[in-house]
Amino acid sequence: MAKKAYDHMNWPRIEAVVYAEEQSPRDVMGPKITKDGVILQGFFPEALSAEVISGGKTYEMDRQDDQGYFAILLPEHKIPAYTFRVNWSDRTETFADAYAFPCQITEAEEKAFLAGVWYDSYKKLGAHPMEISGVKGTYFAVWAPNAMRVSIVGGFNNWDGRRLPMHRMPMTGIYELFVPEVLSGSLYKYEMLLKGGILQLKADPYAMASEVPQGDASKVADEGDFDFTDGEGTNKNGSKGFAFTDDEWIKKRGSAESFNVPISIGEVSLADWDDPEKLAAFIKEENYTHVELHPVMEYLTDGADGYPSSSLYAVSARYGGAAALKKLINELHRSGIGVILDWNAAQFPKYATGLSLFDGTPLYEPSDPKAQIHPMWDTMLYNYGSPMVTEYLLSNACFWAEEFHADGLRLDDVDAMLYLDYGKQPGEYTPNIYGTNENLQAIEFLKHFNSIMHKKYPGFLTIAHEDGLWPCLTGSVEDDFIGFDYKWSGGWTGDLLSYLETDPIMRSGRHDQLTLSMLYAYSEHYVLTLGSRDVGNQNGFLAKVWGDEAQKMAQVREAYAYMYMHPGCKMTALSGDASPEIRKMIGDLNRLYREYPALSVKDDDYEGFEWIQLMKYDETVITFMRKSDKPEETLLVICNFAAVPYAAYQVGVPFYGKYKEIFNSDDAAYGGSGNTNLRARTALIKECDERDYSIKVKVPALSVCVFTCTPVEPPVKKEKVSEKGVKSGKKAVTKKTEKSVKKADAEKAAKSVKKADAEKTTKSSGKKATAAAEAVKARL
Repeated sequence: MAKKAYDHMNWPRIEAVVYAEEQSPRDVMGPKITKDGVILQGFFPEALSAEVISGGKTYEMDRQDDQGYFAILLPEHKIPAYTFRVNWSDRTETFADAYAFPCQITEAEEKAFLAGVWYDSYKKLGAHPMEISGVKGTYFAVWAPNAMRVSIVGGFNNWDGRRLPMHRMPMTGIYELFVPEVLSGSLYKYEMLLKGGILQLKADPYAMASEVPQGDASKVADEGDFDFTDGEGTNKNGSKGFAFTDDEWIKKRGSAESFNVPISIGEVSLADWDDPEKLAAFIKEENYTHVELHPVMEYLTDGADGYPSSSLYAVSARYGGAAALKKLINELHRSGIGVILDWNAAQFPKYATGLSLFDGTPLYEPSDPKAQIHPMWDTMLYNYGSPMVTEYLLSNACFWAEEFHADGLRLDDVDAMLYLDYGKQPGEYTPNIYGTNENLQAIEFLKHFNSIMHKKYPGFLTIAHEDGLWPCLTGSVEDDFIGFDYKWSGGWTGDLLSYLETDPIMRSGRHDQLTLSMLYAYSEHYVLTLGSRDVGNQNGFLAKVWGDEAQKMAQVREAYAYMYMHPGCKMTALSGDASPEIRKMIGDLNRLYREYPALSVKDDDYEGFEWIQLMKYDETVITFMRKSDKPEETLLVICNFAAVPYAAYQVGVPFYGKYKEIFNSDDAAYGGSGNTNLRARTALIKECDERDYSIKVKVPALSVCVFTCTPVEPPVKKEKVSEKGVKSGKKAVTKKTEKSVKKADAEKAAKSVKKADAEKTTKSSGKKATAAAEAVKARL
C-alpha cells in the first residue's frame, strides 16, 4: 500500500510543503479518493511516527520524507471520519486533519471584498471559533496577497510555521484554514514567507481579542463574545453570547431627529474608571444625552489612551474585553444614554507586528512614499485607493455598530485624511490628478462611510474632528457634501480660550473673538467642545485663563455656561479632578439644555438666535436671545466677561412681560459669590438697545445669567384729554401706527431677504460662506 500511496502523491507540490513554500496546501494534503482507495497525508515536522484513527481502527502511516511527511492509502471508497495521532519525542497529540475541511468564504463574498462592499467581512476574516461537521476549532482568514506563504503559529503548534500553512484563495489573495482543537483564548500570529526568503510575524488585522499588552499576539476571542451564525445568540459551537436588552433604545434612536435635538456629550476614557459600571450612573446623574469613549480598541503604547490602535477590531484587554464593553453599552442604553466611540481611520502605528508592509509590500498604506507617513505623529496613513483597505475600515465601522450597538463614531484626525499636504511643505507631497492638495480617494471613502452607516443604522451619528478649513463636511452626500452629521468647532473653542487668557482690561480690543462664531455658525452642523484636547482636566483649564484663583474658577464656569447657551451641540470632558460644584453646574446646564426647547429646536436655523447687545466692547458684555416658534419659550442670555459686576445693568428685551432668572454661573451652589437675581423682573416701558422695553438686573463679574421670558399684555395709560386733543391724538397715533407698520413691514421684508440670502449662501455656496468667515477670522 505504501508504494500505491507514493504513486498517488504530487511530489513537486509536496516538496513545496516540506520547504514551507506551498500556497495551496489543501490541494496537496487534503483527503482524496483514488481508484485504489482514500489517500490521507500530513506534514508533521520532526515527528517520530503518525497514525490514522478511523472507524475504531488504528492505521500506521508511512513516512514518505525524512522531514516528517506521512501518508497512507486506506481501503475505502469514500472519505471516512478520521483523526491523526502523532508521536513526538516529548508528547503525543491527537487531532483532526485541518485540510479535510472546506473553505468558509464564498465566491460572492470574495467579489464583494474586491469591490470594497463586503461590509460584514469581519464575520469571516480574522479568527472565529466554530464547529464544522461535529469538530470544534477555529477558522482563520487573513488578506496577504503578496506573501509567498502564510502559516498560523501559536502555542498549539510550538510556533512552528511549517505545521499549519494556510490555503490561498487565488481571486483575492486571502489565506484561510480551519484548525481543529484551537479554541478560545489561544494566542496566535501569522508567519509569512516574503519574497527573498524573508520570514516575518504579523498580528491579525481582524482579530477580535489580543494578548494583554505589552504582548502583541492576537487571541482567539471567547466563544460567547460574538454570534455570526444563526442569529439566535448561539455560535456554531453552541455557546451562549451576551444578549443585549436595549431594543427600545435602538428603535427610538432610529426614529429620532438627527438635528434640532439636545446632544450633550460627556467625553471619557475608560482608563480613568476603575469600575466602568459606575460610569452609566454618573452620566445619567449629570444629565448628558451621550457619552463619547476614547478609543476602546487595543493599543500597545501606555499613556497613548488608545489612539495608536494596534488591533482595530479588538476591545482592549485593559477594559475587560468585548463582553465587558457590551455590558456597559447595554447599561448606558437602558439609562437613556447614547454611546459614541472615538475611531481612528486616518492612521495606524508602525508596530513590527502591525499593518505596515503587512505582506512585505505597501498593502494598507499607499505605495507612494510621500503619501505614507503622518508627519506629526510619525504613523502610517491608509491607502484609500484600495477597495480592500477601505472595506477593512467600513467593515470595522459596521462591526462596532452591529456587534456593540454603538450609536455613533467620532472620526479622529480627518484633516490628515482630506489634505495630501497636511503637515507638509511644498515638494513633500504628490498632488492629485488635478494638481491640487485634496485627497480625492479619501473624500470618496468618507462619503461612502457616511452613506452606508446612515443607511444601515438609522439614527447613527458620524462626527468629524477636522481642524482645517474644509467646507461642507456636514450635510447630505446626495447634495455632494461629505455626509457627516456634525463636526467639531475648533474655531469657536480656540477663539474663546484665546479671549479668556487675555486680561479683561484688554478684552475690548478682542471683542470680535466672542461674536465671530455667529458668522459661520450655520455653515455646518457643529459640536462645540471644551474637551480633554482643548482644556485637559480642571486644573489644566484653570491654567489657561486669566486671573487669581477665584477669577479663574469664575471664568471656567462662565465658559461652560456660554457654550451651553451658544448654538451647536455640546461636548465636555468628564474630568476626574472636577470639583463637585462644577459637576453640579454642568448637570444643571445639561438639564436646562434638555428642558428648554429654545436651546435646541432651531439650532441650525438663523431664526433661533438673535443678538440684543453685540457691540458692548467697553463693557465686555454680549447679550442675545435663543428662540423657538413660541415667544413664551424665549431665553435671554447675558454674558459678562468683565472682571467687575454691574449692579443695575440695563438691557433691551423682546417684549413686555416677566423675566425670571433660571441660571446664574455665580450661584453659590456652583462655587460662586451668590450674586444672583432672586426675583422676577417686569419689563420697563423704557427704550434700550433699540427696543421698546428693557429690564435692569444684577450681572456678576465673569458670569452668565439666563432668564425666561413670559409675555404679558402691557398696561394701558388712561388720560383725560379734550375732544380736540382726542382728535389730534387719534391723528398722531394713526400716523405713528402707519409709520410703525411701514417700518415693521420693511424690517420684516429685509429680514426675509437676509434669511433667504443666507440660506441660499449656506446651501449652494457652503464653501464660499465658510471661506469668507475664515477670511474674516484670519484678518482679526
